[in-house]
Amino acid sequence: MTVFPEERFPSRGDPGGPALFRDQAFVDRPLTMRGVTEADLPELVRVDREAFPEEPYPYFVLRQLFDLHGDSLLVLDDGERLHGYVLFVTTSDGYRSWIASLGVTRDQRGRGLGRRLMLEVLRRLRAERVREARLTVEPTNAAAITLYRSLGFSCDEGVRPDYFGPGEDRLIMTLGL
Repeated sequence: MTVFPEERFPSRGDPGGPALFRDQAFVDRPLTMRGVTEADLPELVRVDREAFPEEPYPYFVLRQLFDLHGDSLLVLDDGERLHGYVLFVTTSDGYRSWIASLGVTRDQRGRGLGRRLMLEVLRRLRAERVREARLTVEPTNAAAITLYRSLGFSCDEGVRPDYFGPGEDRLIMTLGL
């Protein structure tokens, strides 16, 4: 019998509502996983800049992603600040979903926040009967690759040179749902 990642690392949230987490770094403030709101955009920009200081999304891109895919953009909120986000976009036929971005602020990495976001996305995709999840990752990002492999993603194609333009190589990782 196949053991899915959420069975090894169960979600602590109610599938019908927001997921609440407790983390040692936030003993006084529980983390809430929830959908993004328009009021979150400045904080989302901050998180993205902290998570990806070399190439953050410009504000207008995050604004458009919110406008187009806000229902597929989850954030981790401690009541004062956001600490991470994930954006997933499903193809119009419902067969495949792409994890377009997963970001956790650098000061909060290594605490399982990225895993929590990914597990919730995978739970939602399975509930929607999506058959496959895909994502791209920089080939040198060992921490992200380790996370994705631990969730069951694999990379059969090897490095795709210039996938995002000259010098922007990526691995494409896939998980059958």
